[in-house]
Amino acid sequence: MQGIWTTDRIRAAEDRLLAVTPDGALMRKAAFGLSVSAAAMLVEETGSVFGSRVALLVGAGNNGGDALWAGAFLRKRGVAVSAVLLKPERAHAEGLAALRRAGGRIVSFKDSAQWISGADLVIDGIVGISAKGPLRPDAAGLLTYINAPVIAVDLPSGVDPDTGAVDGPAIRATRTVTFGARKPVHALAPAHCGEVELVDIGLGPELDEPDFVRLDAVDVAEAWPFPGPDDDKYSQGVVGIAAGSATYPGAAVLATGSAVHATAGLVRYAGHAADLVRSRWPEVVANGSVTDAGRVQAWVVGPGIGTGHEGREVLRFVLEAGVPVCADADATTLIAHSPELLDARDPDTPLVLTPHAGEFKRLMGEAPGADRVEAARAAARRYNAVVLLKGHCTVVAAPDGRTLVNMPRGSWPATAGSGDVLSGLVGSLLAAGLDPWLAAGCATYLHSIAAELAASGAPTSASGLVDAIPAAIRSLPR
Repeated sequence: MQGIWTTDRIRAAEDRLLAVTPDGALMRKAAFGLSVSAAAMLVEETGSVFGSRVALLVGAGNNGGDALWAGAFLRKRGVAVSAVLLKPERAHAEGLAALRRAGGRIVSFKDSAQWISGADLVIDGIVGISAKGPLRPDAAGLLTYINAPVIAVDLPSGVDPDTGAVDGPAIRATRTVTFGARKPVHALAPAHCGEVELVDIGLGPELDEPDFVRLDAVDVAEAWPFPGPDDDKYSQGVVGIAAGSATYPGAAVLATGSAVHATAGLVRYAGHAADLVRSRWPEVVANGSVTDAGRVQAWVVGPGIGTGHEGREVLRFVLEAGVPVCADADATTLIAHSPELLDARDPDTPLVLTPHAGEFKRLMGEAPGADRVEAARAAARRYNAVVLLKGHCTVVAAPDGRTLVNMPRGSWPATAGSGDVLSGLVGSLLAAGLDPWLAAGCATYLHSIAAELAASGAPTSASGLVDAIPAAIRSLPR
């Protein structure tokens, strides 16, 4: 798992490390790592480090100092370095002196356009992790001159470091080089951070447990219930799918197919689309009612069931069953409008809620807002459930505060029926006995891989996403 720490905790850890480190050594170490990464980008862009051109966008404080020191290191490798100082009177003194000694050029703000537009690489050192809000007008004006890849120092300027929110002009980096540990922005604003590279500056011993995590392929592979020689259909998990209606039969087909492909041992379907599900997935035991479904080890309920009396009774039956439940789509709306439905649930029985932003607003009375991590945690506490808050970056929070973020592999899952596919994956993993928080996280991770494989560089459908699930599972390291 990749740990992610809030900026307050990062700053506290840096202060402890600085107290036992020679003055300036930490910045030079960070800046040298930044310069190495910048040099690699120059090779990718121009084929050479020597003779290439770099423009530094330098703000006040340590981020500007990192950029200036990196410029000094690059200058020693034959790079033409020009530094645009946004606040010359507050530029980092030692970094500025180092750049001047190395032969770097200091450019006035009014003359900056030609140096920025002619650069092969731009280094964004405008603001650091203490900054909040969008770029100021003078800094924002520089963005129009950028014609080259951008490498951001620690974070792209103008993006909130703790929430990833973008409320105005902001840098959109090709790569972000961060120091010591990953910050929330790196997980919550991938479109602005680009590729994130971590430079080790020795901060690890100063950090405690992370504030939240990001699963990687190894984590998902270790948790995924691959069948062994002693497994059978029951040990692999029996999942029930209560989904679909005469109006929305496709939801049933998608959620059921997802569970089938997710290596569930047995899938039982209950609902109006039984004939359609049976024709598409003959291995599924399908019937028309949840009361006749038979024994299951977890339920998926909600996609396409409607929000009327019948849907309400289906949800109540599933919650009373005493097995883990993934409540999606119409089920979340029913819970939002009639929270007393949760009285049917044993509080110790796992529940996973999977709202998108609109459903979240119904559940909580307000939209997730800029801080989606805290929003998901608040909902998890209120409903005593794992909350999987869908979005470009999906946040999964447990009632005990455990939180993970899944970074997307593009926007391919943004298509009708994609959520039904995700709920089938979650239900399959719940039936196999995974911890609900981990089940939701692993399902989200695999869902994004399947979407990427199904799209293969072009828009795809939810049906294509279902078909790509086996390939996504095969891609996990084993």
